[in-house]
Amino acid sequence: MKRRVVSFLTLLLCFLLLAGCDSSGAGPAEKVIGTQSALVKMDDLKPKKDPGSMGYQLEAPQKGEEIAVVTLESGESFKIRFFPEAAPKAVYSFKLHALQGYYDGLTFHRIMKNFMIQGGDPDGNGTGGESVWGEDFADEFSKNLLNIDGAVSMANSGANTNGSQFFINATQNQTQINWDEYQSIYDIYKQDPDAFTAAYGKCIDMGKVTDQVKKLYQEHGGNVHLDGYYSTDGTGHTVFGQVFEGMEDVIKISQVQTGDSNAPVNAVVIQKVEIVEYEG
Repeated sequence: MKRRVVSFLTLLLCFLLLAGCDSSGAGPAEKVIGTQSALVKMDDLKPKKDPGSMGYQLEAPQKGEEIAVVTLESGESFKIRFFPEAAPKAVYSFKLHALQGYYDGLTFHRIMKNFMIQGGDPDGNGTGGESVWGEDFADEFSKNLLNIDGAVSMANSGANTNGSQFFINATQNQTQINWDEYQSIYDIYKQDPDAFTAAYGKCIDMGKVTDQVKKLYQEHGGNVHLDGYYSTDGTGHTVFGQVFEGMEDVIKISQVQTGDSNAPVNAVVIQKVEIVEYEG
């Protein structure tokens, strides 16, 4: 999930409300984590100390909660719930981008069967994109949000390099996780962390992995090696959403024919990303 940061002009600090309002009530743009007439400052968006509990990402949204409806030109559609309490920067940037129409017409440019689908790059090749602030924002890892199937996570090119690109985990539970092997690797790491990191990079911090973590991955599949909280060097990918409806269409997208650089042979185009209230 690598990308290269592309420089753009800094965004203006003030934004007009991006969804119309009438006397019946506020539009979605006014509810995006405090979005007002001015862009919320990046540093003002901070995670809560104890957001949720293990597995809460699989719960249904509450009525009135803001969700995203993603529709593709080919007809597939799925819905995403968000976790602003854990990843406020990632959620805010994604929602505001969606309200601006940033993602409309972009592609899922990188698709890997039994792994994930990646999109959100206006350049369409994995090298572009930016946050709503025009600069990278920090990782927001939570021990209770995992890269299980359906988890929506930020793509990056290293620590704290999040922009507009995102991916959806879609393994179909085809890859069996060998926890004993991960433990053996971690035991070697503990003998000399510096030497191990210099030679091999990071590994999974099995000192943090609980039975609950193992159970969720066993039941739902996913990519544990992408979890920043559970890596020995503190790098990984921020989980900020979860597909709660239409996962079958995500899997369908993940099965398309691909060519060089895992790019789909036939473009997989996002028609629109809408931010709406969940009706229950």
